[in-house]
Amino acid sequence: MLMEGKKGLIVGVANNKSIAYGIAKACASQGAKLAFTFLNEALKKRVEPIAAELGSNFVYELDVNNEEHLNQIPQKIQKDLTALDFVVHAVAYAPKEALENSFLQTSKEAFDVAMQTSVYSLLSLTRSLLPVLKDNASILTLSYLGGVKYVPHYNVMGVAKAALESSVRYLARDLGLRGIRVNAISAGPIKTLAASGIGDFRMILKYNEINAPLKRNVSIEDVGNSAMYLLSDLARGVTGEIHYVDSGYNIMGMGDVELDDEGNTILCWDNKNK
Repeated sequence: MLMEGKKGLIVGVANNKSIAYGIAKACASQGAKLAFTFLNEALKKRVEPIAAELGSNFVYELDVNNEEHLNQIPQKIQKDLTALDFVVHAVAYAPKEALENSFLQTSKEAFDVAMQTSVYSLLSLTRSLLPVLKDNASILTLSYLGGVKYVPHYNVMGVAKAALESSVRYLARDLGLRGIRVNAISAGPIKTLAASGIGDFRMILKYNEINAPLKRNVSIEDVGNSAMYLLSDLARGVTGEIHYVDSGYNIMGMGDVELDDEGNTILCWDNKNK
C-alpha cells in the first residue's frame, strides 16, 4: 500500500463531508496511521468518531491561533507517533459579513481574521511541527480558484487564498533544504460546511458542473485521492505546486453556458461548430 508505515496529522476535519475527511480516508485506506485535531469541544464530538472510524486514537485540541496549543502539539505528536511523514492543513475562516458584502466593504478586523486563520496558520503550524517532521516529509494545504480569479461572494477569502498559494511557494523553498515538500490542492466547489457560508453556492455548483470539461463537480473522494498522491512518495519530486482538482474548470476562459438568476440557461455555445 502506498502509505504503509506513514504517519500523518490531519488539521481541520469538520465532519465526514469535509475535504479533510476525504483526504484522511484516502490516506488511511493506503495504510497511513493518522492523528487528528479539533478546534473546540463542539467539534471534538464530530472528530472523535471520524478518528475511530479511520483507526486512530490520537485526537488533539488545536486552535491554530492559540500559541499555547501550537507549543504543545509537538510534544503530543512525539509521545504518540514519534514523528510525522505528512501534515494536512485544512484551515480557513472569514467572518460571515465579509462574504456577504462587496470586497470593498471588508473591514480591517475581518481582513486580519481571514489572513491570520487561513494563511498565517500554515506558517505557524509548520514552524511548530518542524521538530517532529521527518526529512522528506510532505505538507499539503487547500486552496480554491478564487485565489487567482474573481469568484462571486468569495471576497476576502479569495485574497487569503492568493496569499496562501504564495506562502506554499516560499515555504517550499525554505523547507526544500530538508527535502520537505509543500503543495496545495485547489479543489472545485464541493458541498461542505465551509462552503455553506458562500452566497449563491448552489448556483456556483451548477455553473461549474455545466462548464467544466468533464461536465461534473468533484467529490471529496476525488480530492482525497489526489491529495494522497501528493502526500505519498509517488510525488517526491513535486513541491511548491498548486494542483487543480476541479474537473478542468480552471482551464476555461469562457463558459459553454451562462445562467440567469434562476439557474436557467440563457446562452449555449454550439460545440459542434454547426
